[in-house]
Amino acid sequence: MDEAVDEAVDEQELTGGNTTAVVRIGDTVHRAAGPWTPTIQRLLDHVRAGGLTEVPEPLGLDAQGREVVSYLPGDVPGWPAPEWLWSTRVLADAGRLLRRFHDATVGFALSDAEWRLPAAEPAEVICHNDAAPYNMVFRDGRPVGLIDVDTASPGPRILDLAYLAYRLAPLSSDAFAGAAYDVGHLDPMARLDALTSAYGMPYARAEVLAAMVDKLRDLAAWSEARADDGASADLREHAAMYRADADRIARLISRPDRPDRETSI
Repeated sequence: MDEAVDEAVDEQELTGGNTTAVVRIGDTVHRAAGPWTPTIQRLLDHVRAGGLTEVPEPLGLDAQGREVVSYLPGDVPGWPAPEWLWSTRVLADAGRLLRRFHDATVGFALSDAEWRLPAAEPAEVICHNDAAPYNMVFRDGRPVGLIDVDTASPGPRILDLAYLAYRLAPLSSDAFAGAAYDVGHLDPMARLDALTSAYGMPYARAEVLAAMVDKLRDLAAWSEARADDGASADLREHAAMYRADADRIARLISRPDRPDRETSI
């Protein structure tokens, strides 16, 4: 992993990200490295050694100093999401995959670790910090990979679960706006419960919603900071959505067992 990976000629841009340019070269993915890259490569080695092969294999750096990982073939859904993403099977599979990722991070050596995002307390596991369908690889409508791990950092399990629920329940505004498939008939609260059940921890609905609000407000601040540093201007629109959604979801916490039509934006 210390040897540089030979640079190839044909680079295929992988679109959809807002923070880092990513290209595919053959069976590898290359992206800009940072001070956190050695830690993330060690983390990928750790979870793969523990049996979680649904994350990319770390392959060091290329001749340009970019991080290199293996390419996981399959479909990565865009947003708004395709109809098949909203099946209950995907909901259960995604919850179980996130749990397996978290469990595989236990025991990761934190000495000399450097993270792109700050750690959160309690540091139960290493959180993905952007666990969502657009960072999952699907084959035949089932999740078989978890990618873009570069923003991982220690934190509580529930923060990752809450963000996955935000995207898959769904409770995010952009799941409803302009969707090719009408998700308005879905019951977000029942789906949140099903996802939590698949994850396998006894979190109450209100706990997950409260973690979701915290996650979205932190994400809004981070997105604005990235935009200030010259990243995609779209991040400001995302930040505004996260804040508006956080306020709306916060109103559900006092009545988490009641259906709320506000969730159908």
